[in-house]
Amino acid sequence: MSSDRTQTLTVGEDSGPETQPPVPHLVYLLTADRLGASSCRVRLRPDRGSHVFGRGRELGCATSPDGIVVSVPDPRMSSVHARLEPVGSRWRVEDLGSKNGTLVDGLAVDTPRLLADGDLLELGHSFFLYREMVSTWPELDDAPQSLGDEGPVSLSGPLVARYRDLARVAPSDLPVLLRGESGVGKEVAARALHALSGRRGRCVAVNCGALPETLVESELFGVRKGAFSGAHADRKGLVEEAGEGTLFLDEIGELPPSAQTKLLRVLQERCVVPVGATRPVPVNFRLVAATHRDLEKDVREERFRGDLFSRIAGYALVLPPLRERREDLGLLVRQIVAEAGHELDEVQLSRSLARALLRHPWTYNVRELKKVLLVALTLAEGGELSLEHAGLETGTPPAEADGADDEHDLETRLRALLAEHEGNISQVARSMGKARMQIHRWLKRFDIDTEAYRPK
Repeated sequence: MSSDRTQTLTVGEDSGPETQPPVPHLVYLLTADRLGASSCRVRLRPDRGSHVFGRGRELGCATSPDGIVVSVPDPRMSSVHARLEPVGSRWRVEDLGSKNGTLVDGLAVDTPRLLADGDLLELGHSFFLYREMVSTWPELDDAPQSLGDEGPVSLSGPLVARYRDLARVAPSDLPVLLRGESGVGKEVAARALHALSGRRGRCVAVNCGALPETLVESELFGVRKGAFSGAHADRKGLVEEAGEGTLFLDEIGELPPSAQTKLLRVLQERCVVPVGATRPVPVNFRLVAATHRDLEKDVREERFRGDLFSRIAGYALVLPPLRERREDLGLLVRQIVAEAGHELDEVQLSRSLARALLRHPWTYNVRELKKVLLVALTLAEGGELSLEHAGLETGTPPAEADGADDEHDLETRLRALLAEHEGNISQVARSMGKARMQIHRWLKRFDIDTEAYRPK
């Protein structure tokens, strides 16, 4: 089992066939007071018998006469701490008289108990996430996968599969539409896509929702001297600035109708006409757009042009919310701490803070996680980060994707996946990591007709 490597998904890489059906995994997230060890996955093997977890010099697995021994570099763990053993198609955890106890979702394991998908297992100061069914590929093994050398990193099987598709699309000129809730990392994915594309120009990011409506066209398409009061010189627009590179239009659903019309013409003719100009200027860029809106609904209600939607959605990709990929929380915590300029081995989280971070619903996704950690790092002043520093409540349960708090985002994501998979419920269920029956319940709840998404 690797603890210090990240595998990179490169352009043109073939994922290959799955070597086996989905199998249960235990994902090592982090050790609260020792952030240096990277997250990884422990593949649980029922044919090998019991898996015994205990303190060791480094993260790793070894075969013993009685099964598998998993060592974790956590001084708060006992040398023989806990046992996982197969019971039919499920796994049961048992504390083996450890000094600091074994917890599941914050509750002590006093007697052996069966694990359910998504359970947070706590051994000493180390945290693991139990996943009942994880698809595996030969090259996936246990290491995190990244989209390019500096792109986003994940241990989530469904998200890694989407990164693989994005890596294949990268060298083409196909427009890409990234969908997902606010804060899921759409711009990070767009910049990684640009880096993999090999285009000579730069990646120009534009937040369409932040552009004043009166200046949208001049900002995007440029302006000629004298076109209006205050236009004292010719100025290139952002579309032209992205020449030979990538134009990333974030929140494209916020574009006003007049700008939508002009952008459609740019995409059709590969030329831009600056405000006040009479001659078109040739442009060569790759378009990547992003939105958290239900653009299909906006098209039906005539808030977004259908012909423009068909142009920007050459390849559509849905990025899942953080609550659906909690296996990545350890990776993200380390990344945010490191980017803030802190040495990982010098930052310690209290056990209660680590538990709260790993169980919080993260309504605003990675952006919210980053804010909480940066505040805690500042208030801790080099000491241990606590719940009080982070402003989080202890024992906050993880939000389910079908919870009442986020009905709109759930419906938006469901419709986006139905469009992406042309109404195929089985594929939607796999993308969301849910059973088909759950998808049918949501379809009924939101009164969604899948026939509307199937090819005519």
